[in-house]
Amino acid sequence: MKYYILFGPPGAGKGTQASAMVEKYNLRHLSTGELLRKEIAEGTELGKKAKSLIDAGALVPDEVVEGMIDNAFKTTEGVAGFLLDGFPRTIAQAEALDTMLAASGEAVTSVISIMIPDEMIKERIRHRASIEGRADDAREETINNRISTYHEKTEPLVDFYRKAGKYVEIDGTGTIEEVRQAIFNAMD
Repeated sequence: MKYYILFGPPGAGKGTQASAMVEKYNLRHLSTGELLRKEIAEGTELGKKAKSLIDAGALVPDEVVEGMIDNAFKTTEGVAGFLLDGFPRTIAQAEALDTMLAASGEAVTSVISIMIPDEMIKERIRHRASIEGRADDAREETINNRISTYHEKTEPLVDFYRKAGKYVEIDGTGTIEEVRQAIFNAMD
């Protein structure tokens, strides 16, 4: 099995590229947000726990998210691997993922990180906000906060995976096709 992790700041094109990666390499795309919504909709024990936390305005703890990821690993059939999006977000989650995979003799294959400069992040988020009518994303303060949060939370993970020899940085400033080809080259 292959286990890819997709990194990139808001507006880097992760969603656009993930669908092509999933299709070309027969991967299951695991987005933590989608997994949470699915567990809640199905009324699973994890879903009930997550819903009560969310309804109370609390963050869903790592062990709940990790349980959903582990469950997806164990119950998915007919794929060559997984594309993790939105997980891990912290060193503790990265270490938990390593432990989870090691239990079945597996390991993270690589981290694909689509990078764009902060100015481009701002342009893309504003553009997306205008197209999708997302007023929350149009405010400068919100955009700057999302960028700083991304850098603050993700940079330690970049170092973690770089030290492990699993980090691949992709220049996300090109066309969709150029970025996609760079990702495919890295995955091949």
